[in-house]
Amino acid sequence: MAIYGMGAEDRFEASSQDVLDKLGIHLTVGHDFDQYLEYLAEARPDHRIGDPFNPDVHDMNRSNSAWVVGHDDQGRIMHTQALRLLPTGNGVLSEYFRKNFHGFAPSGLDIDYGRSRYKPGPGAKKIQGRVVYSGETWIGGEPGQFRGTGISGILGRFALLAAMKKFSADYVVGFMVRPVAYKGFCLRMGFMHAEPLALRWYFHNEPDAMEAVMVYMSDEDIRFQLDLPNAEIETLAA
Repeated sequence: MAIYGMGAEDRFEASSQDVLDKLGIHLTVGHDFDQYLEYLAEARPDHRIGDPFNPDVHDMNRSNSAWVVGHDDQGRIMHTQALRLLPTGNGVLSEYFRKNFHGFAPSGLDIDYGRSRYKPGPGAKKIQGRVVYSGETWIGGEPGQFRGTGISGILGRFALLAAMKKFSADYVVGFMVRPVAYKGFCLRMGFMHAEPLALRWYFHNEPDAMEAVMVYMSDEDIRFQLDLPNAEIETLAA
């Protein structure tokens, strides 16, 4: 069981809140996924919510799920992210994904599930306990509005901290498509571990697969990250 302590977490919250205030960003955390769907319809009308967070597919409630929505100083939605405690029971994560990976496919694509594959890495074979899945990650804003602000790092770590505080997460995991992960977005969002070729999604009548990387953090990793000196955040908060 993860233990939420004091110190690093409080310092991160204070410094990051200063940056968010200076950038005019207000974050809202909620549990009503019907309301989250309304936010998505406003901010990303062409986006369909993924099955892991679809209230028509899963019982999304305060005990197992949460979302984060960010508004800029004009009241426009500039960020979304969602969290869900996975029902892994006493088993390891690799076994859960082996049986359920079809439910984590990208939304709105013509997936050939018969050819698609999940391949666990060594981390997935060891991860167990309270595992929180992170997804629906989107950062918008006007062109150049948040460039150079380090906002992706703040928002990513905010979600990791929320997973610990709200669900006593032992681990936080997610999937990123290969081009995004290989450009370093996983590191910018706070994830220290990545396992390549975790998922290969094939499309009907297409020969090539879309590859996804599994990223993950333990509760110890998260506390370590939050305790690291972050010159960018400290400079912006000063």
